[in-house]
Amino acid sequence: MEIIEQIKQTVQSHPIVLFMKGTPQFPMCGFSSRTSAVLRELGANFHSVNVLENPEIRANLPRFSNWPTFPQLFINGELIGGCDITMELYEKGELKQMIDEVSKA
Repeated sequence: MEIIEQIKQTVQSHPIVLFMKGTPQFPMCGFSSRTSAVLRELGANFHSVNVLENPEIRANLPRFSNWPTFPQLFINGELIGGCDITMELYEKGELKQMIDEVSKA
């Protein structure tokens, strides 16, 4: 359970967390690339975790979040979803609102 606590601590310690394959500067999959690019475009100050560097996080994050794929975006401790949901929220303008609210706090 130690790794689950570490994941929980990460999610609670940062207003916006993106668990992704690679880094925002060097994404290792198209979905992670698109998600981090949208966050940067919206000016989000986000913490990223490269799941490829930590096999324990990669194996256990889906159990923690009940979401099977990567990337996984969390805002204010809540799972928002993966790339498709993030892009949908972006296109509707809802992601910007969520990020703006975090920035005001």
